[in-house]
Amino acid sequence: MITRGAQAEQLAAQFLQRHGLKLLHNNYRCRYGEIDLILQDGNTLVFAEVRLRSRSNFGGAASSINTAKQSKLVRTAQYYLATLARIPPCRFDAVLLEALDDNSIEWVKNAFTL
Repeated sequence: MITRGAQAEQLAAQFLQRHGLKLLHNNYRCRYGEIDLILQDGNTLVFAEVRLRSRSNFGGAASSINTAKQSKLVRTAQYYLATLARIPPCRFDAVLLEALDDNSIEWVKNAFTL
């Protein structure tokens, strides 16, 4: 059975691909953590965090990407980048969903920086 989180990531990947990004990896894992989606947007490498929050009791999807989560994402991205021959321009995006529905997707480019 596919989880709601996996469904959200699949929906986000399809959404971003419709907007011209090329999916390189989903659920990239290393010892530092996990990156939901790694994509290419032209020359730019995009590390995307997907968040599904159906309730906003604790601040909603965006607020769940706190500084601790950001640090983990940065360390994981740095590990990934170390495997490349050349480091391209990079950015961290957030794909926020309130429901498993295309109409509830909010795409935040450059959600945070290194």
